[in-house]
Amino acid sequence: MTPHPLGAALVGPALFSPSVQHLLDLVGIFVFAISGALLAVRKNLDVFGMWVLAEVTGLGGGVLRDLIIGAVPPAAFTDLGYFLTPLGATVLVFFLHPEVERINRAVMVMDAAGLGLFCVTGTIKAHTYGLGLTASAALGVASAVGGGVIRDVLAQEVPSLLRWDRDLYAVPALVGAAIVALLIHFHAFTAFGSGFAAVVAFVLRLLAMRYGWRAPRAWHRRSSATEAPDRV
Repeated sequence: MTPHPLGAALVGPALFSPSVQHLLDLVGIFVFAISGALLAVRKNLDVFGMWVLAEVTGLGGGVLRDLIIGAVPPAAFTDLGYFLTPLGATVLVFFLHPEVERINRAVMVMDAAGLGLFCVTGTIKAHTYGLGLTASAALGVASAVGGGVIRDVLAQEVPSLLRWDRDLYAVPALVGAAIVALLIHFHAFTAFGSGFAAVVAFVLRLLAMRYGWRAPRAWHRRSSATEAPDRV
């Protein structure tokens, strides 16, 4: 699959300049990678295991999206900065993981910002490569949460976004991606619109963290089993 001939003009102006966008991508990847490295520490993995979980958490969603839309080789393998950023997160957590754990709340806020950014940019990139709006929004969500799913599977955990005892995570990304898709559909997509979608996803995630919002479970559920509401 190749990009639409109109390229970025298909969906309107970019939210940021390429250099700023690249910097924000690296920051988002770094924060996601920290969560992977921290999970590796909790699982008592060695430094290589920390690096693997950091890499897949930071880059997994984007690689999955690029492979599906045919943007090959994926950006993670053509930009050395993308590939090395999770390594930097691994080194940080390896030497300072108690300190990083203590500021975990701040890390989660930055993670929420990365979630908002990646669900928007992922949707835009998928649509630029010719996918329909529904598929583009789905890949926008995958860009934002896919790395975390791969991380949890490798660590033999039920993915956090599938667990009822975890605050909403995929839903804010879905809302942000859906806003982008709707703006594109109504030919109203602008840099302001993409920023608005990212902020909505970010704020929804923060509110879910603050108030413990969770998705409902099946009605008439008989089991009373509960699990500790920890958050990776």
